[in-house]
Amino acid sequence: MICCGIDEAGRGPLAGPVCAAAVVLPADFPREPLGDSKKLSPRKREAARILICEKALAWGIGWASAAEIDEMNILRASLLAMQRAFEAMRVPESLGLLMAVADGLYAPELPVPCRAIVKADAQVPEVMAASILAKTARDRVMERYSWLYPQYGYERHKGYPTTYHREQIAKYGPSPIQRNSFRVKI
Repeated sequence: MICCGIDEAGRGPLAGPVCAAAVVLPADFPREPLGDSKKLSPRKREAARILICEKALAWGIGWASAAEIDEMNILRASLLAMQRAFEAMRVPESLGLLMAVADGLYAPELPVPCRAIVKADAQVPEVMAASILAKTARDRVMERYSWLYPQYGYERHKGYPTTYHREQIAKYGPSPIQRNSFRVKI
């Protein structure tokens, strides 16, 4: 049975969307560029992203906006982004049935069996690959948001609750991509 790995990036930030990726790798995919996306340098993540996009049998990216996060909560929004990532994949029928593995405690509802595994992004190559795609996609989007809202420094902290980010929120108020349901302590 072919395995699809699913992971998200961006559950903890105070601003921006949550991003998820779904990836199906070939059996001969090289394991050395993979790893926990948070532990890879940006340069290694980008090199791995390129290889994954070139060699994966299928991959997809899904998003849930800051407004959706505020409306439904971060867990539900993360699961929604995972569903959207799975739906965005174009899986050739010749691959046969899929099963999915999602990183974390909860699995999204999918049209295939899906199992949640804590720390799957450090154990399952397909989930490692999904983690890398989700993180690089979200980081790129947050860098683009810094073009629109330069005073918040999104290119520096990607929306995470750093001291600098909190200071900018105190100084300028919430940005249009702020997660208003997240408490900001300054």
